[in-house]
Formats: sequence, C-alpha cells, structure tokens
Amino acid sequence: MGPGSGSICTTMRTYKGETLSWNLTEGILDVSLHRRPCNEIGSATLADLERLVEALASLGDEIAAVVFSSAIEAGFCAGADLRELYRGMQQVKGAERLAGVRDFLERIHRALNAIDAAPAITIAAVHGVCFGGGFELALVSDLIVADRRARFCFPELRLGLVPGFGGIPRLKRDLGNALVRDLLFTGRSINAAKALEAGLVSQVVGEGQAPRVARLTAQQVRKFDRGTARAAKQFVKPIPYAELRQEIDLFCELFQRPAVEEGLRKFVESTDALPYLP
Repeated sequence: MGPGSGSICTTMRTYKGETLSWNLTEGILDVSLHRRPCNEIGSATLADLERLVEALASLGDEIAAVVFSSAIEAGFCAGADLRELYRGMQQVKGAERLAGVRDFLERIHRALNAIDAAPAITIAAVHGVCFGGGFELALVSDLIVADRRARFCFPELRLGLVPGFGGIPRLKRDLGNALVRDLLFTGRSINAAKALEAGLVSQVVGEGQAPRVARLTAQQVRKFDRGTARAAKQFVKPIPYAELRQEIDLFCELFQRPAVEEGLRKFVESTDALPYLP
C-alpha cells in the first residue's frame, strides 16, 4: 500500500489509511493514529491528514466534534519522521533538497491550519510521548485531554532546528512566553500535571482513560448549537497566520546548516530503543 492509500467510503464518514483511520458516529469523528513505531509524521501521514481535511470540509455540519487518539502503546506521536527526512537529504542536494523541505512544510501547514480552523470542536486524547510534530498536532486541537503519564516536548534544537509544523506560534497563542521559551530552548519535557498547571491541557485523567474522557467531552460539546460553537471558536482561537509563515522561512534557513545533517545522522544511527526521548 503506497503513501496515503487507503479505503474510504463515498460519503467520507469512514476511512482506513496507512497511518490513521476515522469513523463518524452521532456527530463525533473519531480519528485514530496507528503508524508504528510511534506515529511519526512523514509523507504517508501527511497524505492521510490531507484526506482528513477533505473529509472535514465534505461532512461540514455533520461533525460536532473530532477526537484524535493513538492506537500505539508508546504514545500519541513521537514527532516528524526524521529517518525519512534524513534519507531525503542523502538523495538530493542543494536547491532541490530545500525545495522539497519547503513543499512538505507548506503542505503540512495547510493541513494543520485547516484542522485548527475547522468549525467542529477538536479534542486530542494524549498518552505517553507527545513530542515535536506530535506536540504540534495536539496544539492544533481546541482541547487536550492527557492521561497522567503523558509527556510534552520540543526536542528540535538538538538537531539545530526549530519546530516546523506550527508549534511555537500556536504555543505562544495558548501559553505564557516563559514556558514557551523553556520548552524551546532546553528541549526538556513536561509531564501532564505541569501541562495542566500551565493551561496547556484541559484535563488530566488516569492511565489509559484519555480517549474515553475525550469522547465524553465530545458528547457534551455535541449538545450545543454548532453555529454558536463555531462563532465562539473563531473568537477565542485566532490563527497566527503571519507567524506560521515566518516559521517556515526560519526552518528552511536553519535546515541548510551543516549541523542539521549531522544531528539527523546521529539520530538515525542511534542504537537507543527510543532515540527521540530527551
């Protein structure tokens, strides 16, 4: 099965792709991430996310809420597929390499911006690892429900990069700059309790309970008028489009530095079982 291929019904209410699946029941779209080892976001996931954006547009007011969760035990998402990125760097050089990276970033920004702006209320049910691009996917959601063992982290600086999927502008939108700078500059992770204290997550629940509680929250959301919910969302959750565009430019500028290729090489050659952990 090739990247982005999958079975989808003509109404787009159900879908089973290579990296994620979804099903619409009673106004709630349940989206399950299921790419091993830990839902790394590469070209296949991007294609599936683009299909999800098409479904959100097609189904419109049929969807009151969207719940994102992971079927992978290790966590919600470990971030971008760095191995795929490194392989691409070895295959092409110079301007062609940079053009490919910019194209990927622009595509994933379009997809995540569309999810961010979707009229439905979006909820991320997070457990375990929620790092880098996975953290950025969670930040697109309106609400984050975290189980007590969830951890959030931006490890990109160790690769000579900044988050590239919109993470910093969205984190600045939602949190105080002190925590934003700490996460970015140190690469340290924070646990669910700290994330709740900072206002990053709306609820912390018992281990394994995040998907269930997120769906209960979606059922509560479903009770209210969707037009009113849409207007309220647009009011309280502006999308920082200008900063998002600046982020792409900064990422591409940094990506050309030799330190990035060296950092990716060390990651790919690591023998650690979980090299993405800080």
